Amino acid sequence: MLTFCALQTLAQAQTCARLMAESEPWLTLRRDYDSLLKAVQNPAREAYLALQEEEIAGFALLNFQGAFTGYLQSICVAPGWRGKGAGTALMEFAEKRIFRQSPNVFLCVSSFNLAAQRFYRRRGYETIGVLRQYLAPEYDEILMRKSISPLLTWKPETA
Repeated sequence: MLTFCALQTLAQAQTCARLMAESEPWLTLRRDYDSLLKAVQNPAREAYLALQEEEIAGFALLNFQGAFTGYLQSICVAPGWRGKGAGTALMEFAEKRIFRQSPNVFLCVSSFNLAAQRFYRRRGYETIGVLRQYLAPEYDEILMRKSISPLLTWKPETA
């Protein structure tokens, strides 16, 4: 059974950056290890690990700043954990965390990443826009949202 915790160590951040650098969509988008490590360590983001004991099964980066508060910046599942429910468990954790603070989860998915698009649609995400050639000239980024309430009528959880 997977457990979830905040990213805590440099070694964990390095593992996460390596997982991204060796996986889609980051390979196609030509993102290198150093830039991914900076993204994982960005103090303005919340980084959460999915763990099986000490093994990192995957992780998620969340952004609560800007116009799209509740933005799921990245989600990555380790190769040995793909197809075993780790991605679904990580999404459920990320959504629960975001919905405590925002009525919307936003994410972008690359136009070439059809499997991820299907995964998000099955989870109730809707396309709300397309960012043409946002990251790379060959591809678009599809902005998706899952919502539990309009922003003006939503009441956050109280502590």
